[in-house]
Amino acid sequence: MSSSPVPRIFVVDDEYVIASTLAVILNRNGFSARCFTRPLEALAAAESDPPDLLISDVAMPGLSGIDLAMQIRARHPECRILLFSGHAATLDLLEGARDQGHDFHLLQKPVHPSELLAELATLSNGVQSRSRQHDARVNLCLAR
Repeated sequence: MSSSPVPRIFVVDDEYVIASTLAVILNRNGFSARCFTRPLEALAAAESDPPDLLISDVAMPGLSGIDLAMQIRARHPECRILLFSGHAATLDLLEGARDQGHDFHLLQKPVHPSELLAELATLSNGVQSRSRQHDARVNLCLAR
């Protein structure tokens, strides 16, 4: 029996194909991932089942991924945050978050699954990847 629980991950992207594909890749690599296309749904779900890690697109309608990350972090400070974006303007948004004391990791789209899994493995005190190399070879294009 495993002594450590399976890390719970919320994947949030307003594009269903991206969110669901990332969740499948993560589930195949030893995580328990749920996907959401609406940031407010992820925020509500975190109240009853807080994630160990939030992976979120930055540019989404209604609530940005940065605002979602700040709200999740405020309610669940132990949750790790990983943001991704295909927009150059994201850096300005991240600067605003840093000015408020938040320093989030950011991956640029498109992101290859192996790059995502490597980033998960490097998050300090965070989620540990149990990746299988054949899943990491899948070429996932997350460009908008």
